[in-house]
Amino acid sequence: MNKRQLGPSDLNLTTIGIGTWAIGGGDWKFGWGQQDESEAIVAIVAGIRAGINWIDTAAVYGNGRSEELVGKALRELGSANRPIVATKCGRIIQDDGSVVGRLTPASVRAECDASLRRLGVDCIDLYQIHWPDPDGDIEAAWTTLVELKQAGKIRELGVSNHNVAQMERLERIHKITSLQPPYSLLARGIEDEILPYCGQHQIGVVCYSPMAKGLLTGAFTRERAQNLPADDHRSRDPKFQEPQLSEHLALVERLKAIAAAGNHSVAELAIAWTLRRPEVTSAIVGARRPDQILSLLGASDWHGPDLAEI
Repeated sequence: MNKRQLGPSDLNLTTIGIGTWAIGGGDWKFGWGQQDESEAIVAIVAGIRAGINWIDTAAVYGNGRSEELVGKALRELGSANRPIVATKCGRIIQDDGSVVGRLTPASVRAECDASLRRLGVDCIDLYQIHWPDPDGDIEAAWTTLVELKQAGKIRELGVSNHNVAQMERLERIHKITSLQPPYSLLARGIEDEILPYCGQHQIGVVCYSPMAKGLLTGAFTRERAQNLPADDHRSRDPKFQEPQLSEHLALVERLKAIAAAGNHSVAELAIAWTLRRPEVTSAIVGARRPDQILSLLGASDWHGPDLAEI
């Protein structure tokens, strides 16, 4: 599987990474409904054994449950086959399932230690500020990440969902290794300013939701959208409701012919489309079953029509 260097670091990521947002369960505001945890672990292990070399998770995914499942997968894989692990801090689940931002130094340190315990590792390969919330605290949180790196608890520092102005503020303190933004055929907002900035400043980009939370898999239907359970946050997402839903499903129908011409699926096309940009190091692909992750590996080495024309 193809690999790309992550920013200025010595981390070389496969162009597909395993995303674990969904496997955290549905008991919080941005959950994906109930999950089969055993199957999720099998999916992670299968993806790594098939050649993917990194996993993305976050403390807030299921209030630590996603990290715990990743930790179980790491133990099954064994130290000799340990993949690169990325996780995030700064989002705290409340008793009612809602989420608040917290970036105080004490909270960041406590989150880091908790993530290390759940993952069962001595050092986190890539530790990221999940959201710049509160905005006024990002410098304090970033300084804390620098201290955690100096203490040997994290290897590289990154951010997620930050804009250019925020990244410029942090770059004055310490070099940013990577940015994790949303990027897909349905979410192109980073193309005009953020991607060029990252390219110019050697900041790696690992994009999330390249398949738009399932809309660009080619398997999503209007009926499925209507039957999403209440504990699946997509049931409240405007992209999964009219009038946007019909527009998105119509786009997928047009993409099917393009994907077929390259002997690929629509999902592979959606992922490969994000990877066409030289600034993008890797695309994070969520999978809850082994067949899902294994069916997407072809996106790493796309052979088909010119994706820039889509």
